Amino acid sequence: MGQGLWRVARNQQLQHQGCTRQSYLSREPGRRIAANNVSSTTHRKHAQGGIDIYHLLKARKSKEQEGFINLEMLPPELSFTILSYLNATDLCLASCVWQDLANDELLWQGLCKSTWGHCSIYNKNPPLGFSFRKLYMQLDEGSLTFNANPEEGVNYFMSKGILDDSPKEIAKFIFCTRTLNWKKLRIYLDERRDVLDDLVTLHNFRNQFLPNALREFFKHIHAPEERGEYLETLITKFSHRFCACNPDLMRELGLSPDAVYVLCYSLILLSIDLTSPHVKNKMSKREFIRNTRRAAQNISEDFVGHLYDNIYLIGHVAA
Repeated sequence: MGQGLWRVARNQQLQHQGCTRQSYLSREPGRRIAANNVSSTTHRKHAQGGIDIYHLLKARKSKEQEGFINLEMLPPELSFTILSYLNATDLCLASCVWQDLANDELLWQGLCKSTWGHCSIYNKNPPLGFSFRKLYMQLDEGSLTFNANPEEGVNYFMSKGILDDSPKEIAKFIFCTRTLNWKKLRIYLDERRDVLDDLVTLHNFRNQFLPNALREFFKHIHAPEERGEYLETLITKFSHRFCACNPDLMRELGLSPDAVYVLCYSLILLSIDLTSPHVKNKMSKREFIRNTRRAAQNISEDFVGHLYDNIYLIGHVAA
């Protein structure tokens, strides 16, 4: 009886060992296949010139251990080139680390002239204690003041010697500056027509198609939201300036400033008609040609048709 139980237990043990070995042997080819796949993939990556993740992480870790590049160890030309990509805020922060480099006058001069293209002080001998970093702060403060109250902003620039008290100098400053609020600027130009006159003369519309010239004009001098005397003044000044820049074209087409004035008004009305979602029945090309030639009879049909195509394809002239 005891021997029989021993044999049963022994047979069960042998069967268990056999199953374990068989399962191990059955898994072993799979492991070998997976290992071969990994090695072949790694070999293929190296064969193609790639770098495995381990080497990437290792290289990245070594770079992180090195820390930031010390700009003072680089050639000055390279250091200034790197810092020239920073804005004023980041350049001030960089000056906490590289004071001599980040406070360089050439860097701050570039920031001033890239934001405010014209100032009267640029063409003067700098006063004692002058620095472009200080000038940048004054220009920034003056622009914020202008965007709150245009008259006070201009007075601030004059008090600091940045601008001369001249309509032409103020017009050049406005023409070369993009940080001024266009709504406040429109109010200021409506009150200072002398500055507006000089600002119009700064535009060069030579060899430009009429709708494109009108778009450029309204980029610097924004059109009012409603019709009125100010809009009529802007179109009148633009018409005379456009004719003055293109005398040969005006003679060839037989156009006068009054005819250009009519075309500009037609283009503005057409822009509203084609772009407004409230207008469901859009004006056709035939209707635009008929209405425009009725107001200005000397204009050719092909020229008016090209005007319509420009508005239809490009969009509003005073957007």
